[in-house]
Amino acid sequence: MAQVSVTIDGKVYRMACNEGQEEHLIDLAQRFDRYVTHLKDSFGEIGDQRITVMAGIMVMDELVELQKRVKGMEAEIATLRKTRDDALLRADKTDAAVSSSLEELAVRIEAVAAKLATN
Repeated sequence: MAQVSVTIDGKVYRMACNEGQEEHLIDLAQRFDRYVTHLKDSFGEIGDQRITVMAGIMVMDELVELQKRVKGMEAEIATLRKTRDDALLRADKTDAAVSSSLEELAVRIEAVAAKLATN
């Protein structure tokens, strides 16, 4: 298990993570620190715990909004896939009808050609 040191609100925290995830964890901590810094700039010194809770709620709010957007996009993709599949099905039926009509026409042409050949 790897360990990294991250800085949030000027305080250093040692954290464990899976091997290879060090840079990702550092990036996450830096992003969270930006939330904390933004809140401190907006509200001043209102207490570390309160700032941390507010930053966590802001992050969760963004997460929920992104999850809603993903669900909306997934629904849109499902609708587009169904529309595509329905169009392909209609095209297949149309192709089958055209093929059947062409086969009937070919039979009739053969019959006319046969009559012309005997006359």
